Amino acid sequence: MEVPQTCLVVDDSRVVRKAARRILERHAFQVSEAEDGQQALESCRASLPKLVLLDWNMPVMDGLEFLKAARAEFGPDEPLIMLCTTESEFDRIVTALSAGAQEYIMKPFDDAILTGKLVQLGLVAEEAES
Repeated sequence: MEVPQTCLVVDDSRVVRKAARRILERHAFQVSEAEDGQQALESCRASLPKLVLLDWNMPVMDGLEFLKAARAEFGPDEPLIMLCTTESEFDRIVTALSAGAQEYIMKPFDDAILTGKLVQLGLVAEEAES
């Protein structure tokens, strides 16, 4: 039996966490949640997920601070980190990718956008056209 993929959804919005969880669970991910970067870091220390879906603007510890701390602690490749944010300026995207994020999606996202990025990261198989 295959081990399920794991994802930590980090966002201060319960609505966004719920929407992301619904999409990820459809792809058989085991999903956990955190409301800010500090909670996310503690969760990663307890059990490192395969993927972190990470908001940028949060209280306590923002996404970029979490990203830098996670890369310093866990290395450049694990977990895979996808920023999911309203920050759309090109220099912000470059900053996130330079700090170690593997992908970047804009809010609001939908199933097709998130699934497409999961395919690009090699976490889910490309679905056949229905």
